Amino acid sequence: MSRSDDTLLLANVSRRGLLKGMAGASALLLAARWDTGLANEKAQFGAGAMPGGWADNPNVFIRIDAQGTVTFINNRAEMGQGIRTSLAMVAADELGADWERVQVEQAPADQDKYGNQNTDGSRSMRHWYDPIRRAGAAARQMLAQAAANQWGVPVSEVRAEIHRVVHPASGRELGFGELAEAARELDVPARNALVLKPQSELRFIGKETGLVNGELTKSHPKALDGEDIVTGKAVFGADVDLENMLYAVIARPPVYGAGITSVDDSAALKVPGVKKVIRIKTAEQPAVFNPLGGVAVVATNTWAAMEGRRALKITWDTAAAGDNASYSSDAYQAALEKAAQSPGKVIRQSGDVDAALDGAAKRVSATYYMPHMAQAPMEPPVAVVRVQDGKAEAWAPVQNPTATRDGIAGILGIDRTQVTVHQTLLGGGFGRKSKPDFVSEAARIAQEFEGQPVKLQWSREDDIQHAYFHAVSVDHLEAGLDADGKATGWLHRTLSPSIASLFAPDPKHKGEFELGMGFNTMPFSIPSIRLENPPAPAHVRIGWFRAVYNLPHAWAIQSFAHEMAVAAGKDHRDYVLDLLGPDREVNNLTVGDGWNYGEDPDLYPIDVGRMRRVIERATDKAGWGRDLPKGRGLGLAFHHSFVSYTAVVFDVEVDDAGQVTIHSADIAFDCGPQANPERIRSQMEGACVMGIGIALKNEVTFNNGVAQQSNFHNYLLPRMPDAPKEVRVHLIDNPDDAMGGVGEPGLPPVAPALLNAIYAATGKRIRRLPVGDQLSA
Repeated sequence: MSRSDDTLLLANVSRRGLLKGMAGASALLLAARWDTGLANEKAQFGAGAMPGGWADNPNVFIRIDAQGTVTFINNRAEMGQGIRTSLAMVAADELGADWERVQVEQAPADQDKYGNQNTDGSRSMRHWYDPIRRAGAAARQMLAQAAANQWGVPVSEVRAEIHRVVHPASGRELGFGELAEAARELDVPARNALVLKPQSELRFIGKETGLVNGELTKSHPKALDGEDIVTGKAVFGADVDLENMLYAVIARPPVYGAGITSVDDSAALKVPGVKKVIRIKTAEQPAVFNPLGGVAVVATNTWAAMEGRRALKITWDTAAAGDNASYSSDAYQAALEKAAQSPGKVIRQSGDVDAALDGAAKRVSATYYMPHMAQAPMEPPVAVVRVQDGKAEAWAPVQNPTATRDGIAGILGIDRTQVTVHQTLLGGGFGRKSKPDFVSEAARIAQEFEGQPVKLQWSREDDIQHAYFHAVSVDHLEAGLDADGKATGWLHRTLSPSIASLFAPDPKHKGEFELGMGFNTMPFSIPSIRLENPPAPAHVRIGWFRAVYNLPHAWAIQSFAHEMAVAAGKDHRDYVLDLLGPDREVNNLTVGDGWNYGEDPDLYPIDVGRMRRVIERATDKAGWGRDLPKGRGLGLAFHHSFVSYTAVVFDVEVDDAGQVTIHSADIAFDCGPQANPERIRSQMEGACVMGIGIALKNEVTFNNGVAQQSNFHNYLLPRMPDAPKEVRVHLIDNPDDAMGGVGEPGLPPVAPALLNAIYAATGKRIRRLPVGDQLSA
């Protein structure tokens, strides 16, 4: 599919006074806006998400100065996914820039100029690929026109090459820098006059790099941040070091919503280096992105601040937390599992499910549990804030700079125009750093030290015990099979606290956009289907985690489909291909837009044919059906999320002691067109390892409202022996389809594929994550 109905607006913003203070007078500065993508973001994330008039609100810039340096101004967060390089690469390829003369600048937080800067939902490339290419094409054509004007020849006689424009007939040529001043005076070509490069002329887009499945591929631009990152020159949040800086840590309430009865800070103030102890107001519920509250210790160094915190004597008012103070994981799991046995809010229904189940030749049922998890990025939250003369300036590794800016303004009681947010590189995010509570905390502390910057550092214990936790989930499924094992009825009840509880009174039901993450988009062709959502209250801060609610939905549905295949006595791959039914496009599974990540369902239908192809590719490459020794098995799972398609096959061995060895993982992935295949492969490989952690290791439990895990000794992550000996990524390129997401869709099918492989190897069915010691029991 193409975006033939979209409206792309390009503006030569260098002619509108926006150049001042940003580049030399001879620079050409272009901005691009793709109206359909922005409208979708506005629909999904609210009316304030995207800017209005384009002339005053540029989103993406390409700047060329008189020396020929091309600067790409990036408005998305770089957290290891390579988006700064990938977006700049798309612009440079279409423009024809020499990669050695390309640099990138991070856009400051400014929604009025840059629109929705929240980097989540796997939207960066899928929403910006087209406008950036068109902006590059416009810049190239303007440079060509400027050269033609200077030479007095028709523009059809000149040609833009790598960082120069040539006139073949006369042999004349001019560099991009020599043409920038003249080009900046030209109008941007109308959309119908833009000519994108044909595939044959692209140097970077869609090209592989390095070793792919053991074979050397074509050369590729090096990562713009790569050398600085590996040599320690790159600036992450923790690297910000300002003159005369103070350091702070916070003792936060152990229970969500708890207050403070009393504080004895006398011992803390005696710790050498401690300057001040500050009480921070407990956040009202729902907390949104506000500080949790507690007691801050400010010192001349981080160690002194931590020692001062250790010396505090705090009596917490847990009664203020209400029901949260009695929240315990075992009891909550039991309550959800009991609720899953009763009908809930009907989300989708077709046919007579009760009759299909009652009249089935065989009935299959199962209940699956996924615990809370913490994002635990490599770099814990950290922020530096300076407050002076009614203004605030912040440096922080945030995914959501706009919310960061608003949070600082709110806590300081100043206008957002008086707040500057510098977005550093992120040492991982996974959704945690979309919630900038930690920057608001730093602002509240810095308010006490006029003109003096304060660095607030979270420890790993802070990070795990006070996270925005991935929601615990219980999913109950039942299916009826006829005498041939074919599915006649499907009942699925899903129960999880909603992230909406963070922003408004707890709805106790998942929102439409959460149900749309693999639940009511389940594409199986079964005569009778009923999907229900019983209530599940929230007792902790619920927050985004990579792939969000696709994780429990895929875990339950893909595990249950395997159980159905086993009950039917059928091969798993053959069975699920039959469940999918004929190739077709599905775009009317439910009412509303929430099920499709805010995208146009006509542009992004669920394509069963594409789903079938990733299943067939992954299973074929894994050698599905081959004989394996005792204790070894293959497992399959697949999922559609963030408008992309993923299938995973694991080859797993389990010994008599329950030790799991993963011999290989085959991942087939289809996101439509591929801008940067090297980064797509990296994202799939990372998702594979992260998903193994979800299956085998990750769990946060609560007792009386307090998180029981605190660091990596008991919040377990996968280590080298847990990783597959080999990961093979098989990319399916669909250049004529709309571009899908990449960062998140690789994750959901990993855990069910691994557990299906473990069943094939051992005959043991795991329905509670993580596996832990269940195999050795």
